[in-house]
Amino acid sequence: MEAIFESPARQSLVLDVMRSESVRRLKRWLITACLLLSVVYVGDYLSVRFRIPRSREPFGTVQIQRYYAVKQKDGKIEFMFDPPENQVCVRSLFPHLGSTPCWYLSRRTTQRINM
Repeated sequence: MEAIFESPARQSLVLDVMRSESVRRLKRWLITACLLLSVVYVGDYLSVRFRIPRSREPFGTVQIQRYYAVKQKDGKIEFMFDPPENQVCVRSLFPHLGSTPCWYLSRRTTQRINM
């Protein structure tokens, strides 16, 4: 019965406490997620940099096909193809040492360059 007759100030205080607790939980969750992502990134970098495991080659190559899309004055597009070439990639989750991950590059073997 007492809860029905609570003052608006008391209800506001209870809501503020509930909101601050949910904000604290959200902050804790975000900090944990950022720390976990940082640990995965650093581990990925160290595995590439120091060849962990030793039997795995950290770099690979993927054959890509580049082509140029040149827009002409009449509105048509002319395509000019380069010969296929091998591009160096890194075998990791994230890009490291200036190379794109092999899993990403192997899904994008044709590269269009708009001119």
